[in-house]
Amino acid sequence: MSSSTSNRNIGWLEYILIHYRWVIVIFFLLPASFFYDIYYYTRSWIIFKLNSAPHNHDKRVKEVQRQVREWNEGGREVPMCTARPGWQTISFREGAYKKTFHKVAINMVDILEIDTKKKTVRCEPLVTMGQLTHALIDLGWTIPVVPEMDDLTVGGLVMGTGIETSSHKIGLFQHMCVSFELVVADGSVVTCSESENPDLFYSVPWSYGTLGFLTAVEIKIIPAERFVKIDYKPCHSLDNFIKTFQEETQKAEGNQFVEGLMYSLNSGVIMTGNMCTSAEPGKLNAIGRWFKPWFFKHVESYLKADKHETEYIPLRDYYHRHTRSIFWEIQDIIPFGNNVIFRYLLGWMVPPKVSLLKLTQGQAVKELYEKKHFIQDMLVPLTVMKEALQLFEREVKIYPIWLCPFKLPANPGMLQPLNKEETLFVDIGTYGVPKIETFEPVETTRRIEAFVREKEGFQMMYADSYMTREEYRQMFDHRLYDKMREQLGCEKAFPEVYDKVDRKARI
Repeated sequence: MSSSTSNRNIGWLEYILIHYRWVIVIFFLLPASFFYDIYYYTRSWIIFKLNSAPHNHDKRVKEVQRQVREWNEGGREVPMCTARPGWQTISFREGAYKKTFHKVAINMVDILEIDTKKKTVRCEPLVTMGQLTHALIDLGWTIPVVPEMDDLTVGGLVMGTGIETSSHKIGLFQHMCVSFELVVADGSVVTCSESENPDLFYSVPWSYGTLGFLTAVEIKIIPAERFVKIDYKPCHSLDNFIKTFQEETQKAEGNQFVEGLMYSLNSGVIMTGNMCTSAEPGKLNAIGRWFKPWFFKHVESYLKADKHETEYIPLRDYYHRHTRSIFWEIQDIIPFGNNVIFRYLLGWMVPPKVSLLKLTQGQAVKELYEKKHFIQDMLVPLTVMKEALQLFEREVKIYPIWLCPFKLPANPGMLQPLNKEETLFVDIGTYGVPKIETFEPVETTRRIEAFVREKEGFQMMYADSYMTREEYRQMFDHRLYDKMREQLGCEKAFPEVYDKVDRKARI
C-alpha cells in the first residue's frame, strides 16, 4: 500500500472516530458498562453481606507490605506507584510515569465496617461513591459530602480532592475523614488521625499517592433521609446571580446543599436543598430514572420558563444527578442522548464508563481533546467569584458552568486559606469545547492558573496543569508535606506531587 493511500485511510479512520464515535459508544461501551456495573455491585453486595472484607483486608495489606519490602530489597532503582492502569481512573489523562515506575498491586475494593455507634464507615481505597451510597442509604445513613460521579473512589478523593453541594457546611471530602491507614516507603503500616500522627494526617490529602499507599479510610457518617427538597431560583443578571449565590451559601440555618449552574454570563439557576422525610403530592421527581431528562437540561427548563419552583428528589438520585450525563460531557459523545426516544429505549445503559471511554478513544480523539477541549475545576475565594466568572467568559466561554461553594478550614496541609482563617471558596467547573476562537490549551490555561494563584486559589489535581514547579509551590503550601516526605524516606520511593500532575507527566 502506498503512503498516500495509507494516509487517506488513517484520515478516514480519524474522521469516523471523531464524528461517529457514538456508534462505538452505543453498540459496545454502553453494554460493556452496564454488565460491568451488574458484576461490580453484585460482588460488592455479596462481600458486604458475608462480612468477609475485614479478614481479607488484613491479607491485602500484608501483600502490599510484601511488595514494598521486595522493592526495598531490590535496590530501590525507580519510584513506586500503584499498578492500577491509568485508563481505569476517572481523570481525563493517564500518568506517563506508569510506564516506567515500579508497580505495586493494590486490590482493595470493599467496605470494611459501618459503625453506627461511632458514626463512621471504614473503606478500602477503591470503594466508589456509587458503592458507598448504595450500602449506606439502605441502612439509613450517608456520608456528609458525596462527590457526584458514581465511579469516583475514596482513595482518589482523599489523595486528590472531592467536593459537593454540602461542602459549604462541611468542607471538602478530606474534612469528613477521621483516619487514614497507609503502607509507607519502608513497608510498615501507619495509621494517622487528628490525635495520632497528626502531621501525616494533614499531609495525606492532596498528596496524590506520594507519601505512601493508602489502604483504608475511616469516614464520618450522618443519618440519611428519604428525599431532598430542592428550590430552583432562576437569575437573569450576573450581579443578581452572585448576590443570590453568596446569600444562600452564607445562610446560618438551612440550605444543606447549594449549587449553581450558569448557562451564560448573565443567566443561571441556583439550587438550594435540604433533606426531608416526606414529599408533597405531585412534586416528587425521581430524576435518576433512565427515561428522565438529563439533570442540567431539566434545570435549564426552569431558567427558560423563569419559574421559581420546588420539587423533591430521592436522596440517592440527588447525589448522582449529574452522573448519567457526566455533567454535560455526554452530549459531545452522544449528541442525541437526551432525545426522549433514545432515553426510553437505551437510557437504562447510560452512562458509559469513563474508564472505557479513555481506553477506546484512540490517538485522534486524544489529540482532539488536547486542542479543542477544556476540563478544569478552579477553586477561588467566594469574594472574587464575579471576577473569576468574567475571566472564564473571556478565555473559554464554556457553558454550562458548575458552581459549588465550600468552606476551607484553617488546618495544616497543602491548602492554606486566606490569612490562615476559615474561608468560603467556590469551585468553578468548566467542561467542554471553548467558544473562543483564540483558545490555545497552554496559553489559555496558564493565564487562568496565574489568576487563580494571584487570588490565592487552587487548581484541582485531575486537570491539566501547565504551571512550573515554582508556580505550583506558590499555589500549594508544601512545608508540612516536605517535612513528612523527609521523615518517611519518600525521596526515592515516590515522586513529588508536581511530577505526577504536571501536563508533561501525563499522556
